[in-house]
Amino acid sequence: MENLFSHSASDPEPSQQGGDALQPLIVTVVVPTNVSHAFQGFTDHPHLWWPLEQESVFGAGSHVEFEENLILETAEDGRTSVWGTIDDWQPPLSFHASWYPAGTPLWSTEIRVVFGAVDEGTEVRLIHDGWEGAEDPAASRASYAESWPRVLACYVRFMGGAIA
Repeated sequence: MENLFSHSASDPEPSQQGGDALQPLIVTVVVPTNVSHAFQGFTDHPHLWWPLEQESVFGAGSHVEFEENLILETAEDGRTSVWGTIDDWQPPLSFHASWYPAGTPLWSTEIRVVFGAVDEGTEVRLIHDGWEGAEDPAASRASYAESWPRVLACYVRFMGGAIA
């Protein structure tokens, strides 16, 4: 019996099948503080800066937090929505998570947030990738290309930075 997971000789090479792969979305901001404080502000206090009115499952009045290995939103009535599962936690330098707000892990993308020292303070680089995991990859990438800059601008303001 032929192996179900092997490609037959007539199958095109994988690199030829998906030539229109979506590129990672990279959004970078700088906050006027050290790396450790920038990481802490991002991961310990998202409830103070995340724009829940526009970018959440339950809207204004809900609460977002990093809890154990989850990024979690809790509504005022106690309902919860897991936004992501953290699978690599390297404080204060980075974290990586599968990302699926208002969805399920079945349709997840990936985010990595990296914190690095620069002359002005800390550069925070968010890399959002894995679009093939989204239910509608192109639409998902386009939506995040609009929303991540807004979200990170709120973080910069919270950390005392100026928005360009």
